[in-house]
Amino acid sequence: MDEQEEYRQARRRVQSLKGFYIHAFVFASVMVLLLAINIATGGFLWVIFPFLGWGIGLAAHAAAVFGLAGALGAGWEERKIKELMAKRRQE
Repeated sequence: MDEQEEYRQARRRVQSLKGFYIHAFVFASVMVLLLAINIATGGFLWVIFPFLGWGIGLAAHAAAVFGLAGALGAGWEERKIKELMAKRRQE
């Protein structure tokens, strides 16, 4: 892999992280605002519904950026093949 391709991959990763951080910040800001409105108006704690709905979306975004998608995403098969081949050689 040449330096230019490494730069492109690093840039994509940084953009992905930035997108998640912006998403998390907006989520937290809006939830605080909605909670304040809910408390000010009293009654049923309805803020839980947008929190859960949007929270699921945020969790999916986090999984895509940090977790599940990274574990099984691009390059996972190749890494696993190399790992198994290395174990096989040691036997």
